[in-house]
Amino acid sequence: MAAARFLVHLLLLAAAVYSAAASTSLATNATAGSRMPAAAAPGPGSGGGDGNVTGFSFSSFVSANRGVNVTVLGDANINQGALQITPDSLNDAATYLTHKSGRVLYATPFKLWHREGRHGGEANNASAGTGGKRVASFSTVFTVNIFRPNGTEPAEGFAFVIAPSADEPPAGSSGGYLGLTNASTDGSAANMIVAVELDTEKQPYDPDDNHVGLNVNSVVSVANASLAPLGIEISPVDPVKYDVWVDYDGAARRIAVHMAVAGKAKPRRAVLAAPLDLGATVAEWSYFGFAASTGRKYQLNCVLAWNMTLEKLPCGDDDDDGSGRRRVLGLAIGVPVGVTAVAVAAVLAYVCAVRRRKVQGGEDGSAITGTMIRSLAGGPREFDYREIRKATNNFDEKMKLGQGGYGVVYRGVVVGDHTSPGGAGSAVEVAVKKFSRASTQGQNDFLAELSIINRLRHKHLVRLVGWSHDNGGELLLVYEFMPNGSLDQHLFSSSPGRALLGWELRYNIVKGVASALHYLHDEYDQRVVHRDLKASNIMLDAAFSARLGDFGLARAIETDKTSYMEEAGGGVHGTVGYIAPECFHTEKATRESDVYAFGAVVLEVVCGRRPRCDVEGFHFLVDWVWRLHRDGRALEAVDARLGGDFDGDQAERLLLLGLACSHPTPADRPKTPAIQQILLGSVPPPAVPPFKPSFVWPATGGGLDTVSTTAGTTTSQLSLTSASTWSGNFMKGSLKHAFQQEAPDSLS
Repeated sequence: MAAARFLVHLLLLAAAVYSAAASTSLATNATAGSRMPAAAAPGPGSGGGDGNVTGFSFSSFVSANRGVNVTVLGDANINQGALQITPDSLNDAATYLTHKSGRVLYATPFKLWHREGRHGGEANNASAGTGGKRVASFSTVFTVNIFRPNGTEPAEGFAFVIAPSADEPPAGSSGGYLGLTNASTDGSAANMIVAVELDTEKQPYDPDDNHVGLNVNSVVSVANASLAPLGIEISPVDPVKYDVWVDYDGAARRIAVHMAVAGKAKPRRAVLAAPLDLGATVAEWSYFGFAASTGRKYQLNCVLAWNMTLEKLPCGDDDDDGSGRRRVLGLAIGVPVGVTAVAVAAVLAYVCAVRRRKVQGGEDGSAITGTMIRSLAGGPREFDYREIRKATNNFDEKMKLGQGGYGVVYRGVVVGDHTSPGGAGSAVEVAVKKFSRASTQGQNDFLAELSIINRLRHKHLVRLVGWSHDNGGELLLVYEFMPNGSLDQHLFSSSPGRALLGWELRYNIVKGVASALHYLHDEYDQRVVHRDLKASNIMLDAAFSARLGDFGLARAIETDKTSYMEEAGGGVHGTVGYIAPECFHTEKATRESDVYAFGAVVLEVVCGRRPRCDVEGFHFLVDWVWRLHRDGRALEAVDARLGGDFDGDQAERLLLLGLACSHPTPADRPKTPAIQQILLGSVPPPAVPPFKPSFVWPATGGGLDTVSTTAGTTTSQLSLTSASTWSGNFMKGSLKHAFQQEAPDSLS
């Protein structure tokens, strides 16, 4: 009791200090004006990651993007699914194609540098070391098609640009000025422009007519490199699409440019790498985009796709004008946090001491978790930990079936009870999931998964057999063993002796998954969102019947609600290629986002390709299939390994269903009852537009079927066109991984 009274006094002291400090900070804030520009407010560029990264993605462009997502300037235009930076016209070239300049900029500026505190209070980033500024890192990739119509000689050039404003190209910026500068402004530091040029016209200051250059406030490059030795021709006679990567490391103050034929992997070797201090060159708030020009000669400068990831910087006042307020805010936050931390530490010490006494007194250290599990209605069978250890041969590596973010799965054999198919005393093969985090979070994951799957009963769900929890805090779930492994193993594994999944099995697997999803969404007494539906979580029993499993991310929502909101700072959970685009803005899991993942699985099963793959210049399977659908060639997407041995009507039905489920607008995706009817053939396949609709957020005409169900949350007004899903670089954590290696698919 004395310890408890002491803790209460500490907490009351923390509250009193916090109240006083907060009052001071509020009084200060009431008199201090904000100098954050209007563009700093959340806008179309927001989204993705956990607050440290922002960005956008376009898989194609439509006229509706003009003025909403992109600003089209000068002689630029949007048509034929692309940004036409200079005109694309069949009319008289002398009138419509020569001596033109244009720009297309992303509609929202981004903060590219931030002045750090005088005393180093914020300088916790390596990029704070030069000029007292922290500079944002970014990574972008875009697909370009720069070609000469009718075999004409190409000119002048194209550039990826960072500009201080969304103004028109300056007068006289055609010809060799690339839509960037003109004769009177070229070379002026007031331009605050940086560009990466793909130049196809040799000027006296250029190495040749086929090079990449780095331009700073001038079209005379500070660094350039000829592309001929690399076998790259920017504008060949036969048009070639190229992917161009521009990576900027704000800490190292260095830029690197890579280039390859579209659809091929990013080369290890950069075509150009050079030092560049954006903090000393560009405006604090700048626009990203493209510029191009033609002169006496001309070429078509088309951007077909564009993806951008950018480090987010603080948007508050600089220290040199607001250091006093920062100190007040530091006191307002730091003092109570410090006092509270002491109190929390005391609480933890007290709890640990109590737990130690309980263990030393013979009481089970996992009693709390065990009691919670045993209190579940119709609780699952509890296994003795020693039995599970024996069943898995002490968790032998040879018994390992797989591993994920939530734990390792082992194969084992246990003695069955009266609930087992073979009755009490029978030998039962099981899959044992051993949670990798023996911590509070691990217990939360364990209890969340157990509380949901414990009461689920459906022939297309993996059956839970029981659980175990030892004194050391190790958590185990025991599932029915699936002898044929997971769906992705059969679709993509090249293991010898593994037979190719035939068409009939594939179709039945899709029907089974749809049935399980319908049960979770509409038939169970609580709506359950799976949140990680993918081929590796679809198990196959002895008859190759689908069993949806791995409920580690699943969450139940009330029947009068429609979404599950992530915990604060939780980020986006799931796997790239299966995550619905709206999830990166709402951080909500919904039935619609599950349907999106189901659509990715459907296309994966039909095509024998992963949702995130490179095929004919596309980086996502859904975009490739949509293009084939537009051209009336959808059946060409069917897995070629089947050798044509498939039902054409069923294949078309599945492809259309997969595209419908992948619709960028959540409300336009079919619901699970309709999905089942489509698969049974009782209703025709859904009508799918020939062109993939743009992703616009907030969604127009419905969007999600209801607004947020979480009190106090608001949705930023975001509006952008997105690819079928965000790239692997849009994830929690530092952007620096974009410069080092391809990011992993899992975002959990």
